[in-house]
Amino acid sequence: MSLTSIPAESRHTADARLPGTGTAGAGLATRSAEHTAALKAAGLRVTGPRLAVLAELAEHPHADAETVRAGVLSRLGSVSTQAVYDVLRALTEVGLLRRIEPEGSPGRYEIAGEDDNHHHVVCRGCGAVADVPCAVGHAPCLEASDDQGFTIDRAEVIYWGTCARCRSAQPQPA
Repeated sequence: MSLTSIPAESRHTADARLPGTGTAGAGLATRSAEHTAALKAAGLRVTGPRLAVLAELAEHPHADAETVRAGVLSRLGSVSTQAVYDVLRALTEVGLLRRIEPEGSPGRYEIAGEDDNHHHVVCRGCGAVADVPCAVGHAPCLEASDDQGFTIDRAEVIYWGTCARCRSAQPQPA
């Protein structure tokens, strides 16, 4: 099982309540159960740090390792920086996470999906990262005009620009 079955809105938004305290809590409990199942399906032990990393990235996609570490620390109360890096590496290696590396930025992580074909746009001003759908078709970026004999199974496209917040903060021409 991958985390693809988790709706994007569940993976990318925060639940403010604890399990059992209403619908938001129910979403949190469901997400935790799905994370547990995904870890087991990937052949990994279910541990507090692994669940905390997945929960943090479900709430804060495109986070860098330090941001994930701070979130995991607030969830667990105690965790080493090395443990968080080890979890990020292990979850990336088995395909539960995807690491993106925008030029000039630290690596960022997001929950990966089986048929999750999307790209990223990065703000040159503040570094914000957002998902953008593939330009056309199911996976046109996987169909290179000349594949040089390679079997292409993944493409990474990063668009660069300026987000609305940074544009509105720029001085307007007189």
